Amino acid sequence: MSDRRPLSVCMAAYKGARFIREQVDSVLRQLGPEDELIVADDASPDETVAILEGFHDARVRVLRHPQNVGVIRAFESALAQARGEIIFLCDQDDVWLEEKVARVLAVFENSPATTLVLTNAELIDGQGRPLGQMLHTGARPPLGAAANLLKNRYQGSTMAFRREILEAALPFPEGIPMHDSWIGMVNALVGRAAYLPQGLIYYRRHESNATSPKHGPIRRMIAQRWGLLRALVGRRKALAHTRARLRSAQRVAQPPNPGQRTRAA
Repeated sequence: MSDRRPLSVCMAAYKGARFIREQVDSVLRQLGPEDELIVADDASPDETVAILEGFHDARVRVLRHPQNVGVIRAFESALAQARGEIIFLCDQDDVWLEEKVARVLAVFENSPATTLVLTNAELIDGQGRPLGQMLHTGARPPLGAAANLLKNRYQGSTMAFRREILEAALPFPEGIPMHDSWIGMVNALVGRAAYLPQGLIYYRRHESNATSPKHGPIRRMIAQRWGLLRALVGRRKALAHTRARLRSAQRVAQPPNPGQRTRAA
C-alpha cells in the first residue's frame, strides 16, 4: 500500500461500545501506515472513546464533541478533517470484508473518470448472524439524480469518493435528509458513479441503527426530498464549477486518439 496516496476513512460514533471495536479492527487491517481513520464521537455516554483510544494506533484520530449534534453534523466534522485523496464512509456497527479497500481503490485506479464507488453489502443481525439478504438486489441500483431524489440508494457505509466530491459537498447545507443522500446527489450531478455488486461489508441491522430500513410517513418523505432539492438548487453554481473542473481534468488525463475522428458537436 505504500505506493499509493493516503486515504481517509470517516466515521460518526455514538453509543458505539457494543460493536465499534470489531468494526475498527476490520478497517485498520486494510489501511496503510499513512492512511487515517477519523472518528467523530458525538458525545457518547458509554465507553466508545475509551475503546477507540485503546487501539493505541496513530492512524485513529478521535474528534470528541462536547455535546450531541446528530449523525449528519458528526459526519461533517469528520469529513472536514479528512486529508486523503479517496474518502471512505464508515458506520460504527458494520464489519468490512478484507478485500473492500483493495477492490474499491482498483476501480478508481482503472477508471479516472469515476468519482464515487458504491458497493453492495451482506446483511447481518445484531449478533452478527447472516440474514440471507443483500442491501441491493439486481445487477445495479439506479444511481442518477432523478431516481435518487425519489428514493436514496447511496448507503453511506458502502461509499467511497474522490476529494473533489468532498469539496463540492461541504459544508452540508441545512435541510438535507442525511449525509449520504446529499453526497450521492452531488456526485450524480457533477461526477460519475461506479457500482460493485459484491457484498464488501457486513451491514448490521439492529434496534439501534441510526437509519431505519422502513419508510417514514409520506409527509416526512416529501419534506426530506424537498429539502434535498432546495439544497441542490442553492449549491448549483458551485456544483457547476466542480463539474466543469472535473471534465477539464479528464480531458487532460485522456487526450483524444489522433487516429479517431472527432464527432461534430
